Amino acid sequence: MSDEAVRTVDDAAPGDADAALDVLVEELSGCVESLRHVLARAEELRGRRRDGAGWSEVVQGEDRPLIVERISAALETLGSAGSRWRRDEARALHADGMSISRIAELFGVTRQRASVLVRDPDRT
Repeated sequence: MSDEAVRTVDDAAPGDADAALDVLVEELSGCVESLRHVLARAEELRGRRRDGAGWSEVVQGEDRPLIVERISAALETLGSAGSRWRRDEARALHADGMSISRIAELFGVTRQRASVLVRDPDRT
């Protein structure tokens, strides 16, 4: 990673789809790396279970953060970055002239939901 500060979801200005995309890419990269570790640990636990270890022994011997903690953190991170990306992408599409109906169709949501996504955050 460069010396340049990594953007977070809170750093991106509302409506800045490029910044939201940068944040999303950073968050996805971090989650993928974390989930690689989770996968390796899950495979290790599966092996221990197949070798006859009991659940208490397997889980209590697991280093922190637990697999379930890492998965929860990844979901939370992706939920936040993904929501920001969705709003800012919808706003950028609308600013480019795309209709609310077309955005709704692309995103697989109702027209009302698409309208909420593109609404100016300063008006809410």
